Amino acid sequence: MYEHWLAERTHYFDASGIRKVFDLAAKLAHPVNLSIGQPDFDAPEVARQAAIEAISSRRNGYTQAQGAAELRQKVQQQVDAQYGAGIREAFITSGTSGGLLLALMSMVDPDDEVILFDPYFVMYESLVKMLGAKPVYISTYPDFQIDVQKVRDAITPKTKMIIFNSPANPTGMVASEEVVREVALLAKEKNVMLVSDEIYKFFCYDGTFASPAKYNQDVLVLDGYSKCYGMPGWRIGFAHGPREIIQQMLKFQQYTFVCAPSALQLGACAALETDMTPYLNAYRHKRDLVYEGLKNDYEIVRSGGAFYSFPKAPTTSATEFVTRMIQEYQLLVIPGNVFSRHDTHFRISFAADDAVIEKGIDILLEALKK
Repeated sequence: MYEHWLAERTHYFDASGIRKVFDLAAKLAHPVNLSIGQPDFDAPEVARQAAIEAISSRRNGYTQAQGAAELRQKVQQQVDAQYGAGIREAFITSGTSGGLLLALMSMVDPDDEVILFDPYFVMYESLVKMLGAKPVYISTYPDFQIDVQKVRDAITPKTKMIIFNSPANPTGMVASEEVVREVALLAKEKNVMLVSDEIYKFFCYDGTFASPAKYNQDVLVLDGYSKCYGMPGWRIGFAHGPREIIQQMLKFQQYTFVCAPSALQLGACAALETDMTPYLNAYRHKRDLVYEGLKNDYEIVRSGGAFYSFPKAPTTSATEFVTRMIQEYQLLVIPGNVFSRHDTHFRISFAADDAVIEKGIDILLEALKK
């Protein structure tokens, strides 16, 4: 009876496939959870105390749309140190996802084309469709590496944006610096906005992180503190790029999110002085646990970053395989068609205790025997 009240855009995409997995698993008594895309460590003590102090001292009002001065200034100083003063402007967003929505609202019109690399973070496709634009998919199977010639071939007069994510969710792929440079220069050559989602840049296990903004000053960078500082629920991210673009994003921020949570911005500011290297080393070990545990029995690419592996399912349908894992083994993983037009792989999140990871590996190996 409510159909006539619903906007057409509600039909453009379904509810998150990740949520469907959680719904399917809700009745499990003792699940082995390798599905959640958030760290298994908490925010640093100094950050938690700073947030508590901000609340206790009644700093609970709005900040400027740009963000709390203390945090925004630190972010701007970091950006200036990396790219040069006066080249890029930064501001605080309500999470990296909030920054992505502002970017798309500021730059993408209906019928514009936005290039996505398949597999992709689930929100990319949905937000593009929500704004009436057209996702253009470039497959990176089977090794999840980007073929720059495919990008060039996909660009048309309608191409407005390329969304680039390295290290990537769900594959754990890290683009080589050569590919990063070539994609950045191609976007510049074709006058296409390149949006670089760098939320997982801390989690690079086998080399140093490379941003396309190093090679193209017009790249818009989205980043945040959810993953590296264990504070996904705080919704504190940041963006930096050309001032003209940032100012338009801020205009949309004023009429949507208003500002990121004020007291939590101050908590995040305190976290910036914390050395998180021990967690990086721990997660490199978790990555190795998954890869070494499955490489002889599953088709799997060794993750270079983030905290995901994306092995191929041993059946023709990854969804059927994942459903069986949940129902028969109480193992929570995510089917690949949540992130892709293909239903061939499944995502493992190794943001979990080592014992949970090892139990999950044992289940996956046992399932093959049956």
